[in-house]
This record gives sequence, C-alpha cells and structure tokens, in this order.
Amino acid sequence: MMDSQEKDLATGKIEEVNTENVSTEEVKNQEENPEVAQMPQETSEVETPVCNDVPAEERRVYSSKKEVVERLREIAQGEDEPDKDEVDFLKTIFYKMHIAEREAAFKAHIDNGGDEASFQILPDDEEEAFKAEMIIVKERRAKLLRQQEEEKENNLKRKLEIIEKIKTMVTSPDEANKSYNEFKALQQEWKEIKNVPASMVNEIWRNYQLYVEQFYDMLKLNIEAREYDFKKNLEKKTALCEAAEKLADEPDVISASRQLQKLHQEYRETGPVAKEQREEIWNRFKAASTIVNKRHQQYFEDLRAKEEDNLVKKTALCEKIEALVEEPNNNFADWEKHTAELMEIQKEWKTIGFAPQKMNVKIFERFRSSCDKFFNMKTEYYKTLKETYKANIEKKRELIERARAMKDSKEWRKTSDKFVQLQKEWKTIGVVPKKQGDQLWEEFLGLCNEFFEARNKEGAGQRNEEHANLEKKRNIIAQLKELADNPEEGAQQKVQELVEEYNAVGHVPFKEKDKVYDEYHTVVREIYKKLNISASRKRLNNFKAKIKNVAAEKGGNALGNERQRLINQYEKLKSEAQTYENNLGFLNASSKKGNSLIDEMKRKVQKLKDEIELVKDKIRAINEQADDL
Repeated sequence: MMDSQEKDLATGKIEEVNTENVSTEEVKNQEENPEVAQMPQETSEVETPVCNDVPAEERRVYSSKKEVVERLREIAQGEDEPDKDEVDFLKTIFYKMHIAEREAAFKAHIDNGGDEASFQILPDDEEEAFKAEMIIVKERRAKLLRQQEEEKENNLKRKLEIIEKIKTMVTSPDEANKSYNEFKALQQEWKEIKNVPASMVNEIWRNYQLYVEQFYDMLKLNIEAREYDFKKNLEKKTALCEAAEKLADEPDVISASRQLQKLHQEYRETGPVAKEQREEIWNRFKAASTIVNKRHQQYFEDLRAKEEDNLVKKTALCEKIEALVEEPNNNFADWEKHTAELMEIQKEWKTIGFAPQKMNVKIFERFRSSCDKFFNMKTEYYKTLKETYKANIEKKRELIERARAMKDSKEWRKTSDKFVQLQKEWKTIGVVPKKQGDQLWEEFLGLCNEFFEARNKEGAGQRNEEHANLEKKRNIIAQLKELADNPEEGAQQKVQELVEEYNAVGHVPFKEKDKVYDEYHTVVREIYKKLNISASRKRLNNFKAKIKNVAAEKGGNALGNERQRLINQYEKLKSEAQTYENNLGFLNASSKKGNSLIDEMKRKVQKLKDEIELVKDKIRAINEQADDL
C-alpha cells in the first residue's frame, strides 16, 4: 500500500511544485503554443524544473565582437550541449556591437568631412565568421536533440524491464528474502538511468513506486534490518529537508531553484521511512520546496514584467521613428534636424534593456528597418542634391562667361543694365556646395567690379557735370523762392520758364538727388498755391521731374513701359468720353431734372477731355526725354 506522500508523488497532488515551479522556457512554450501547455512535462511533478535562464549579472561581459565569435566557436566545437539562452545572448550582444561599430564609422566619416551619400557599409569578416559558427551550432543542437530522444527511448525500455523484474519478485513472496540483493541492484540501476520521454514520466514513476512499496511490504526481513533501513532513509530525508529549508535564504533565486531540483531527485531516489513518519517528513520537504518555488516564480514574473515594460518603451520609440520617417524633408536643414532627432532616439534605445525573448528580435528588426529606411531616403536625397548642385554650378558658370564677355564694353548704360540683370539672375539660382559657391561668387564679383570700376573711371568727367547741374538747379530753386516771397507781374510766366529750365538741366550727384528734388517741389507747390496755377499744369510739371529721375535710374526700358501705360490710359479715357457724348444725344432737356442730368454729364465729359489732354502732354514729355537719351 502507498502512504500519503507516495500517493502525492504518484498522482501529482503537489500543487505548489506542479503549478508554481515552471521554468521560463516552459512558460514561453506555453505562451507560444497552447497545445504544449497541456502535455506532461519531462520531469515529474515533484521535481523542480531545470532553469536555463541566467541573470544579467552572471553573464560574461564581452568587450569585442572577436571575443563573442571565439566563445561561439568554443560552443560550436565543444563537446557539451550548446545552451540555447547563451547562444541567443551571444547573438544579441554581437549585433549590438556590430551596429555600434557601423554608427561609429558613419560618424567618423562625417566628422572627417565626408559626404553622407558616399558612406559605404563594407563587408565584415567577423560577421561572416559569426554566421558560419551559428550554422554549426544549430546543426549540433538538432543532432543532440535527435540523440537525446533516442537515449530517452532506450532509457524507457530499460526502466520498463526493471519494473517487470520487480513485479516478478512481488509475485513470488517466498523468494523475497533471496531476491533482496537483486532488488537493491535494480534500484541502483534505476537511479543511474536518466530521462525518459516526457509523456511517460509520470506513469512509469507511479508503476515503479507501486511495485517497490509492494516489495518492501512483503519483504520478510528481520525487524532490526528493516528498522535500520528506515532509520537511514529518515536521516537522509531529514538532511534533504534541512538543505531545502536553507535555500529560502539563498540570495540567488536561480541557483536555489537548481539546487532544489537536485534535492528532489535525491528525495525520490531515497527509500521509504517508517509509515508513521512518512507523512510528517514529506510535508516538511514539500513546505520548504513551496517557499523556494514561490521565490523562483516571483523572480521570473518580475523579470517578465520588466521585459514587457521594455517592450512598451521600444514600441513607442519605433512609432516615433516611423512618424519621423514620414515627415517631409524639403531641404538640407530639414534632413539635419531629423537626423539629430533620430540619433537621440537611437541613444535612448540603447538605454533600454531586453524585451521578452519572443519579441526581442522582432522589435529590433522593426526599429532597424525604420532607421534603414530613413538613411536610405537621406542617401537618395543627397544623390539628387548632387545633380542639383551640378546643374546650379553650370548655370553660374554660364553667367560668369556672359559677364566675362561684357566686362570690356564701353556702352556704359546699356551694359550696366545687363550686369544688374545678371546679378538678379545669379540670386535666383539655387545653392551649391559652400567652397565652390564662394569660388564662383568671387570670380563673378571680380568681373562685375572690373566693369563698374572702368565705368566709374570713365564717368569722372560726368560727375563734374553733375555738380555743375546741381548748382544750376539750386540757382533755379533760389529764384523760385524769391518769386514765392515777392510775386511780381508776369510771375506765372516766369515760374513756367523756370520750371522748364529746371527740367532741362541734366543729372545731379546721386547723394544730392533726393534732397534737391524735395526742395524744388516744396517751393513749386508753394508758388502754385499762391499764384493759383492749375492743378493740371502742376501735375504735368511733377510728372516731367519724375520721368527724368526714372530715366536716370532705370533707363529707356522703364520710359517705354510708362509710355505704353499712358497710351492704354488715353484710349480708355477717349472711349469713356465718347460714350458720355453719345448718351447726351438721347437726353431730353425739357424738364428740370433733365437739365440737371445733362449739366452733370457735360461736366464729366469736360473733365475727361482735360484728363485726355494731360495724358497727351505726358506722352509728349516721355518722347522728349527719350530723344535726350
């Protein structure tokens, strides 16, 4: 018969061990494949599972990719089974270093004055070596898994044979004492046999334990030998309980879990104790196991929570960089701004720990994909920018050649206008690289200066004439002021003669132009006001002074444009006056209202005719000014 702890062992009633003692790998398998969660585990319910997770503080620190490759090569060529967690860790560390090296090379390229578009990612021998070793490791793991399965099948076959032998012994009570040594040998052989297929672990253990107990119950040993056997087993199980209880204070949770697994294995392999002590010793061992298992479970729950938090942070960074990729980049400044933002995001990424294992690679691939997309777009932009630079350089060289062809011209006014136009065209051309842009501008500016210096040298005599004209205009202004202060008979005629004389005088120095112009118009307005000279005459005189300045500053083209505008105005006014005159013929003057309307229309017609005459005078003034050019 089985007592309570053997029943627990046989039926899986140790809930604390069965439900809480779940390794990280099993949790991940259950999360990723629900069907696997329903299958029996490889170890029995009383065993704490083997945990391959190693805390970050226990992992080796690697200072270079070469060290990582060497460690992976040791694993690939070693005899021990490759540890999956360590291999995954090596892969993560290697590519973290690999990406950091690539970023450092890119930064050094830029700092040395290189163009981002010209940066090339060179083949990496260490990466190729790493990939080659990874292939070997994967092949070894696959081979080892096949060998392990074959070994488990053989172990199952041997254990079934042992059970059958013990079962045969149980059916022969009279031979029990004689079979005792053989029975102990079978027990030792059972302990030496390792794992069996997971689907058979519980069933085969229950059968073995059943027949072992039956054998002990029928064994006709003397009382002293039986009690001695029970006593030794109790001492062993008590020591195992004490060892399990000490694990509650073990600071390394992972190590405590592994040690507890070994204690469970030893407990299973230790024979029974006296019936009255079996329940007590088992409950003590189970209670100590529960404490360790809960700490182990809590440790990995906290670890998973932290990894989930890291996943949330990394997902947010992925979303930020994906939004950054979609933002428009219309110029160099936009690209520099967004590149700086992306580099800050990459720095923040490096400060975040690992995400859950099943998502760690995926989230990194998402992040790297967005970064690659951004830099590929940037590279393409700079390729296009190079073509734009080339076109702009050609345009500026063309303007330089045109300036070179004109610099020796003696047609000062005409060529000056052309040089001014060239300078305006230069401003409309887009940017070029700063160094080349400065060289081209210096060459262009030198040609412009060469022409204008020659023109200024030639115009020295013209400046003397301008000073003489300034004196003439100031003399006329003085006479006008005298007339304004002391009007005399025939003053209007005298004013008109002085105005015409002023308009006939040539250019004055540019610095004095505005001052003498304001002084002249101030006194003319005063005289017109005092002498009541018509507004039309005043407007015409002002216009003549204006077009003279326009001709001096902007040349004949500006006068031509003004003349065409006045011709269009003349045609419009003439058509409008004709319309009013036609309408007058249809009005009846018999009524008072009719007379008032006719008078109003006549006034409008007369005003239009006066305006037409003024426009005609302005056109004549432009023609006279054009003849003087």
